[in-house]
Amino acid sequence: MKQSLQLRTSQHLALTPQLQQSIRLLQLSTLELHQELETLLIENPLLERVDDPLDSAVRLLADGAISSSTNQSESEFGPTAEQDAATSPSTENGENAEIAAPTETTSANEEEWSFDETPQGSKSSEEDEGRPQLEAAQITLKEHLLEQMRVNIREIRDRGLIELIIDALDDNGYLTESLEEIHGSLPLELCVEPEDLSYALAMLQSFDPSGVGARTPSECLALQIKRLPKIPFVTRRLALAIVETQLLLFAQRDFTKLRKILSCDDEDLREAQVVIRLCNPKPGADFGATSSDYVVPDVIVKKCGDGWQVLLNQDVMPKLRVNSMYANIMKQNRGDGSLTPQLQEARWLIKNMRQRFDTILRVAQAIVERQRSFFTHGAVAMRPLVLREIADTLGLHESTISRVTTQKYMLTPHGMFELKYFFGSHVATETGGEASSTAIRALIKQLIGAENQKSPLSDSKIADMLGEQGMVIARRTVAKYREALKIPPVSLRKSL
Repeated sequence: MKQSLQLRTSQHLALTPQLQQSIRLLQLSTLELHQELETLLIENPLLERVDDPLDSAVRLLADGAISSSTNQSESEFGPTAEQDAATSPSTENGENAEIAAPTETTSANEEEWSFDETPQGSKSSEEDEGRPQLEAAQITLKEHLLEQMRVNIREIRDRGLIELIIDALDDNGYLTESLEEIHGSLPLELCVEPEDLSYALAMLQSFDPSGVGARTPSECLALQIKRLPKIPFVTRRLALAIVETQLLLFAQRDFTKLRKILSCDDEDLREAQVVIRLCNPKPGADFGATSSDYVVPDVIVKKCGDGWQVLLNQDVMPKLRVNSMYANIMKQNRGDGSLTPQLQEARWLIKNMRQRFDTILRVAQAIVERQRSFFTHGAVAMRPLVLREIADTLGLHESTISRVTTQKYMLTPHGMFELKYFFGSHVATETGGEASSTAIRALIKQLIGAENQKSPLSDSKIADMLGEQGMVIARRTVAKYREALKIPPVSLRKSL
């Protein structure tokens, strides 16, 4: 084949760096956005944050004097963006307006986006006098047990054996190794007998929390029942018999067999059930080093007359601006041009950050407009909604709506919800309409919550009851929604 050169004209879509940054910022969660912002603030000297969390901190100057960070920032960075815009020549108003646009826009929309009655600049005397509280160190289960051992056990040999058993406990407080395995791992010259380990285990099981050192769930519950105060002898004996010999039947709620095997009536069995429920099957779980995860809303919905008002949460909106000192140097042509790319990146970031929150607000307003019944009546009034419906309304692509609704949260009078919560599939009704799957799950939860615990509703019965309300739904679909709600099956919901 002969080689030749040809010219062709074609069109293709190219993502500019600014557009790539806009898409990346849009899909980030609030936590990821602030982490990304901290990195950009370190890398770009022309970018600064007006709402620095450390602005109110007390810092030491070079001479040892105490100065607030606010005064320091004014002395280092010169006048603010508003002062610079006011004192700059009229011929350069276009550039200054672009640099100070985020601050001016935020100030102009302060009243529109505010969700707190108290002005942001004012602080109460209690807040001024308050000091940050440090969280106490979390005490582990091992430390808790060792402290009790030092107080109650005096023999060094017994302390060593108890500490050996403590090392074999898991996070829930159960002994994961048998005493035979622990005894086999000890050197023969220590002359430790199996009875010594049994005595050490008995001492450990007398420690707090009750039930620690158990080898099985039955033993754990039995240890706690024996130590419960003010329990009648007959009830305690029946509860011990259940957890030691018939724990599986009790977990399956097979009360008919339990009454027959234990030769008791419903009243005795009910009292024993109350005693067993006072126990904790995982006594060591409370000492786990778990940290609470908090979700901060991106938008807040409030009742406003006969309608609903959607506001951006300004606590998660970082206020950015171009550093006035570097901007003045570049404006007066005193720089060598090396900071021009950083200036352009700072402007891009400020613009994209504002566009991100504007898009989130628009999408949230469109969702509230279509789910008005949900905010008035609750989850049972949720209507079917898909991403395309919001995308067509706002003139955006479905992928953009998907990015906006992922890991973005809305605070409503009914609780905190991810924006994706308001989108769901539909189920046909007998009248030819559609019902949201979220509304059906809420109805299932209501029906189960109002059922007779002695005769709970089966999945088939729930499907029939929903059919009476005009919702065509199969039994397996009810089972799927029930499992999504983490509601146990009918056999485990039965009570005496």
